[in-house]
Amino acid sequence: MQTYSFTTERLLFRRPIRSDLLPYTQYCLSDRTQYVGGPFNEVQAFEKLASMIGHWELRGFGRFVFVERKTERPLGHFGALQLISAEPPEITWTIWNENDEGKGFATEAGIAFKSYATRELGFSSLIALVHRDNSASRGLAERLGGELDVGAVPPSRLPNFVSYRLCLKA
Repeated sequence: MQTYSFTTERLLFRRPIRSDLLPYTQYCLSDRTQYVGGPFNEVQAFEKLASMIGHWELRGFGRFVFVERKTERPLGHFGALQLISAEPPEITWTIWNENDEGKGFATEAGIAFKSYATRELGFSSLIALVHRDNSASRGLAERLGGELDVGAVPPSRLPNFVSYRLCLKA
């Protein structure tokens, strides 16, 4: 029996697990990863999922896999990433399969994660780094209350990204 950290009407949120490797690898091999450096090969997909799992151990928080409540099928991931401890946590997301887009899952997941981040992690703000050409993710950042930080300099590893600031309310 899987343990879930929090839920919404349609979604269940849990840490990434072994059985996520196949659907996550399918996502990584696809053109859906074009705005995050992909497509990736199977080894890179494995390393990326292992990194997602390990982030929880190293930082005490991380990205959740959200699954459809009715089927418990994984739909994507949503959560916080902090590669450099001196930098603020970044909110990240992905819908793994294009057939699950346009159904409001990402917005629902984002609203739920923001509440979790405030309540459980004590975060008062997050940043979202989004490829400047990724209109879908830029729209989601704005729906979640993100404001474009026009003065922000993107990290050297992400030169084509823009930054959104999200203030969280207690």
